[in-house]
Amino acid sequence: MELVTEQSSPHRHLETLSTRELLERINSEDKTVPYAVERALAQIEALVEALVPRMAAGGRLFYIGAGTSGRLGIVDASEIPPTYGAPPGWVIGLIAGGDGAIRKAVEGAEDSETQAWEDLRAHQIDEQDFVVGIAASGTTPYVVHGLRTCRQHGIPTGCITCNPGAPVLAEADYPILVVTGPEFVTGSTRMKAGTAQKLVLNMISTTAMIRLGRVQDNKMVDMQLSNNKLIARGTRMVAHATGLDEVRARQLLLEHGSVREAIAAFKP
Repeated sequence: MELVTEQSSPHRHLETLSTRELLERINSEDKTVPYAVERALAQIEALVEALVPRMAAGGRLFYIGAGTSGRLGIVDASEIPPTYGAPPGWVIGLIAGGDGAIRKAVEGAEDSETQAWEDLRAHQIDEQDFVVGIAASGTTPYVVHGLRTCRQHGIPTGCITCNPGAPVLAEADYPILVVTGPEFVTGSTRMKAGTAQKLVLNMISTTAMIRLGRVQDNKMVDMQLSNNKLIARGTRMVAHATGLDEVRARQLLLEHGSVREAIAAFKP
């Protein structure tokens, strides 16, 4: 099978180009990514519609991936608790090679056909949960076999890939295919494919959190107040919702520990 993401870049002799020429050409390729994602909206919708009821009933969302794909899943999962006040274990990102692979490649880890399932079992995964495999190539054994084993155990699966006909598509109940084409630097899927994966992950987790009641109007009312910037943001939210000045809004926010609770507790 010829992988689209491995096809030769249409841009030749990159080493002869000026800095501006390189930037302009990378930018021109990057502009195509949102349109590729747009063509997959129906697939993304199907996955989210299947995911939300499971999470509402107590199920968890797992991402599995290797290399850049695994790191993107971990980034998305790690941002859910501070942004939406969700429990840390509600969305979990797993990478081939373990946490050490977040910063440094672990040789051969993505080629394991059994490790993904072992990693998932360490979290006591069951049929209530939902697993999304992230693989630009769609051929990564860690992801392909991880999803296959999940399905054998009755666990619903999805995937995000950038290659038509990729093996991972056959292992996903809710496949998402975003065809981004050859990369600017041949085979460097951290570029357009990685951008597409990040956009799709943003869509999945953000839409799920909104549907699960973690946003009011357009505000992150359950965000963690973990630094001064977020306390200031929360203060503005409370002030806007209650009509209080910022000093009193901040006092109310800190007293109750969350924007949602502070607004609910306000009595004119």
